[in-house]
Amino acid sequence: MNKIKTLKELKTIVARARKKGKTIVLANGAFDLLHVGHIRYLKGAKSKGDILVVAVNDDRSTRMLKGKGRPIIPIKERLEILSHISCIDYCASFSGRTVERVIMALRPDIHAKGTDYTKETVPERESVLSYGGTISIVGDPKNHSTSSLISKIAKSKTKKEYIVH
Repeated sequence: MNKIKTLKELKTIVARARKKGKTIVLANGAFDLLHVGHIRYLKGAKSKGDILVVAVNDDRSTRMLKGKGRPIIPIKERLEILSHISCIDYCASFSGRTVERVIMALRPDIHAKGTDYTKETVPERESVLSYGGTISIVGDPKNHSTSSLISKIAKSKTKKEYIVH
């Protein structure tokens, strides 16, 4: 099954699932250089419902949010990687600084965010609450990041330290 969908396809899928009484969870992020923090966030999001939809920042919005040189991995490859993670049911790309457009189109029962947020600081909070959705903070403490991985790799290259397995 192809888990990579358009927003239009997801609207139909979510509507059918909702009619069957399924709980829809939406998680989002750039997911550039996937790490254990991402996996813990996604598993935590999936634990909140039946269907996990993951919205992924496209290349332009990732660059806008993360800065020059990002993303490291292009959107098509990030989606392909995510589509092979068992806890994810569907994924799609989106543009913009926030995932608000996706939220308003899908109206997930639960919008899952990582522990770098609180329920009060989630940028899309008002949109989620406007239709009766809930916000859930999931995952482990935010002590993993793609930016720190990039920095670590850059430092190891300058020191001529290479990881050998």
